[in-house]
Amino acid sequence: MKNFYNKLHYHLLYVILFQCLALTSFAQDGTIYPLDAPKEPNAIPLGTGAVKDQPAKETWFRQWGDPMARNISTATLTPFFPEKGKANGAAVIVAPGGGYRWLSMGNEGWEVAEALAKKGITAFVLKYRLFPTAEKLEDFTAWMNRPRPPAPPKTDSTKNTNPMAQMDLSNQLQDAEAAYALILKNAKEWGVDVQRIGMIGFSAGAGLTMHCTLNSKTMKLAFIGPIYGGMGPVKVPENAPPMFNVIASDDFLFNGQFGIIDSWFKAKRPVEFHLYQNGGHGFGLGNPNRTSNKWFDAITHWLEVNKFLGKL
Repeated sequence: MKNFYNKLHYHLLYVILFQCLALTSFAQDGTIYPLDAPKEPNAIPLGTGAVKDQPAKETWFRQWGDPMARNISTATLTPFFPEKGKANGAAVIVAPGGGYRWLSMGNEGWEVAEALAKKGITAFVLKYRLFPTAEKLEDFTAWMNRPRPPAPPKTDSTKNTNPMAQMDLSNQLQDAEAAYALILKNAKEWGVDVQRIGMIGFSAGAGLTMHCTLNSKTMKLAFIGPIYGGMGPVKVPENAPPMFNVIASDDFLFNGQFGIIDSWFKAKRPVEFHLYQNGGHGFGLGNPNRTSNKWFDAITHWLEVNKFLGKL
């Protein structure tokens, strides 16, 4: 299987994707544009079923120049292998964000996985199932552009103001557990040390990463990296994995909260926290002239210092 995926290396995915975007790449703004679904030759179906009451098929759109997918009913896992001879045995499941209604597949998925692979880390982009959205793009756009209530007032770190914390994530948890099981099954073939499998998520993907950490009975994550996720307090499991947490002070999800950091600290579990001056929300690997752009350098240093990047 690995030989097959090496032949269809992740560079092919990017070639196809960029061909899809070439005609409309000039529009790097917040407008939502239709996008033909890119081919995903490396994507492995996870076989976790469909989505109940899903009225529409999977479709793609582009916003801020990034490819996004919505109405995902079939979960997949796409591997990104390091160059031959450069793998260090570590592996990371990458969970993109999008409020559980779309996935930022480029900015918070493929680009991050490619960067990890360049560091010798075998990365796996989890395309998990989503809650249904309108079938027509114009209706979805109207919903996205609806008036939003103002952010709640700043609170202390003992309260969780993130509304996504109460969502039913059973489908998403099942998808993540299936991804983890698939990596375990193919660990030898894929060059993965089963003691060094971690998970990094962005926004809603950070929420899923935390949900897996707190609730999964089958995933034994070696480390986690919730990136600009909810900051409310949680009940930390015994022997919870080391956590690397990142958010910007001008992110609406921060809102003056340090609850999750406080929870990990009080549980005496390893935690590193980076509160950046600016970056907003959804910055992925980085946006121009933002202090948050150095987070990826920081996390790879953190992984190295904690001996997650040793040779297999």
